Amino acid sequence: MPLQDHHQIVSVDDHLIEHPRVWQDRLPAALREQGPRIVEQNGKHVWHYDGSVFPTVGLNAVAGRPPQEWGIDPVRYEEMIPGCYDPVARVKDMDLDGIQAALCFPSFPGFGGGVFQRAPDKDLALLCVQAWNDFHIDEWCAAAPDRFIPLALIPTWDPQLAAAEIRRTAAKGARTISFPDSPVPLGLPSFHNAAWEPVWDACEETGMVISLHFGSGSYVPGFSFAATRAIPGEVVLPDAPFAVAITIFSTNLMWSTTDLLFSGILQKHPKLQFSLAEGGIGWIPYLLERADFVWERHRYYQPIDFDARPSDLFREHFWGCFIDDEFGLENRHKVGIDRIMLEIDYPHSDSNWPNSRKRAAEVLANVPDDEVVKITETNARTMLNFPRT
Repeated sequence: MPLQDHHQIVSVDDHLIEHPRVWQDRLPAALREQGPRIVEQNGKHVWHYDGSVFPTVGLNAVAGRPPQEWGIDPVRYEEMIPGCYDPVARVKDMDLDGIQAALCFPSFPGFGGGVFQRAPDKDLALLCVQAWNDFHIDEWCAAAPDRFIPLALIPTWDPQLAAAEIRRTAAKGARTISFPDSPVPLGLPSFHNAAWEPVWDACEETGMVISLHFGSGSYVPGFSFAATRAIPGEVVLPDAPFAVAITIFSTNLMWSTTDLLFSGILQKHPKLQFSLAEGGIGWIPYLLERADFVWERHRYYQPIDFDARPSDLFREHFWGCFIDDEFGLENRHKVGIDRIMLEIDYPHSDSNWPNSRKRAAEVLANVPDDEVVKITETNARTMLNFPRT
């Protein structure tokens, strides 16, 4: 079996559930009632923040529960296993699962910080972004520096402030920022807009990888979900089961990748690196084939680079990530064996915890040992500049 005991697994997509003291311990006393806090309401733990109520405390945190109990997120911390919110307990869960290191995305703020992007008080939102970053780097990752990979959020509403936060957190040890898989649904400029130049400059300068986690731009894919509205006074819910969206969530990153391949920023910023978090890899060969086909035929009458073939740009700037993708592994050389990484997704429903290592061994059974090492460990360490200690 290719996956041996001495092989390490570095997961580039796990998640943590924040405890309210992340902000209550770090915000000025006068702002704590307005900042993120937990309120006991009808037997539930409910987030309150800047005048809004967020009823889901445990975003898809179903690790340790049978699938028959999935579908309703935990409403109290006691309903989650401690590894969801306690870094010391998380390390024990990683040991149980055979995982050496993990990159953990936020929950309450949204994968890309969308809660703070939408908040009305942007001064408070900036403090909340900084408080989360300080917690994640100084407390969560510091609990086990060789096991947790530091990630940072940015104030997406202001590219200059975002660039400053990239530099600040890079100096503290952050390896990547979580950026919306598409800024447009959040009311922000697209990847084609020069407004993001300060962010790209700061990422190049610091070597910060840009992690695009599917769904972080707050867009739910699928025609059935297009009319969804869930705001006070305008509640329109889809008539399709959420299984539709779960099945096609990775298509978000197909859109994101295509935008970036034809945006021109990759040529202007040759050091930029993008991680396609939780996107799978099976779709990548087709998308690159199609992008090259379009590039060959349509670059003459549009502002498209004449010399940079999209598939070449992909293999210089993008990293594919998968949890359980047998088809993608069968076509791994068309993706690029040096650009594929494994994800565990603890504590979400796509995760195989506590059998992630066993399942990884099954899907990698026909992959040569040298490629297994790249997929499970060294590609992630290279992308994130996170060497073995």
